[in-house]
Amino acid sequence: MIELSVTVNGRRYREQVAPRLLLSDFLRHTLGLTGTHVGCEHGVCGSCTVLLDGVAVRSCLLLAVQTDGAELSTVESLAQADGLNSLQRAFHERHALQCGFCTPGILMAATDLLAHNPSPTREEVADMLSGHLCRCTGYEPIVQAILDAAAAE
Repeated sequence: MIELSVTVNGRRYREQVAPRLLLSDFLRHTLGLTGTHVGCEHGVCGSCTVLLDGVAVRSCLLLAVQTDGAELSTVESLAQADGLNSLQRAFHERHALQCGFCTPGILMAATDLLAHNPSPTREEVADMLSGHLCRCTGYEPIVQAILDAAAAE
């Protein structure tokens, strides 16, 4: 076992973890943060996307021990005291989710995109979404929601 010290959603954790424990499993099973979904377990679908020191990463491709000393943000970090943040509200208003399985990963990747590019073009949003698989929405409501959130800020 290896001691891991990591900040997740603003809270510091010190845990003993197996060296081969995936970050996605650490978040879901050790910390109980089940908003991070695991789809393909190969980094293709994007459902497990979280922010590692402010950058979108696939948690199914990282070992938990690789995040020692880092700051992680999961979809649970997006909610505000008064409810949904502007990106989440835009997803709701645009009906940009159906089954919701891919939504946490897309929200986190979009959070990264908007943090680094507050006024993305449709093409930049589409490029970001190319790393995410959604079988329900057809992507157009998602693109529109992200553009709406950017315009609202």
